[in-house]
Amino acid sequence: TIRPIQVWVRTAGAIDKNSRAFTVSLSRAEGALVAVGQRVRAFPPESRSTMYQARVTQVSKAAGDRVAATVTLVAPPREGSRWYVMEIVTDRGEFLSVPNEAIIEEGDRHVVYVEAPPGQFAPREVHLGVQGELYSQVLDGVKDGDVVVTIGSFFIDAEHKLKGTDQTSQTHT
Repeated sequence: TIRPIQVWVRTAGAIDKNSRAFTVSLSRAEGALVAVGQRVRAFPPESRSTMYQARVTQVSKAAGDRVAATVTLVAPPREGSRWYVMEIVTDRGEFLSVPNEAIIEEGDRHVVYVEAPPGQFAPREVHLGVQGELYSQVLDGVKDGDVVVTIGSFFIDAEHKLKGTDQTSQTHT
């Protein structure tokens, strides 16, 4: 399916004295992905289960090859941690993609299983482009509309390898 691919830029910083904002330093490559208005998840390193929503409110050039970004919390934190880890959600664009959980890595190869015909599955080697947090761009190997196995692909792969590489796998109900 054609869908947006998101990459998370991870960084860390100390919260300001008003407990509302962070100024973080990013590499030029990371900074090129970050823009005002992007969503951010912030959490203290000692408690990842306590997540706070934030937004990028400013991006500017910093010293050398660095980019400075200001991240502002939507609401002040309930706890007194000074340091936070931040995940800035960036969009790389819309691409033909498959869920990362569908991809089986075999050395330098990437394989997905595609349903063809109904109830049977065949391996397809895919070449990947942008790899996001949940989805990866497919440059070739599948087309829009192909049904790709996500849950259970390792079982289908094992069955396929047991039967031989020239046969497709069938599901058993």
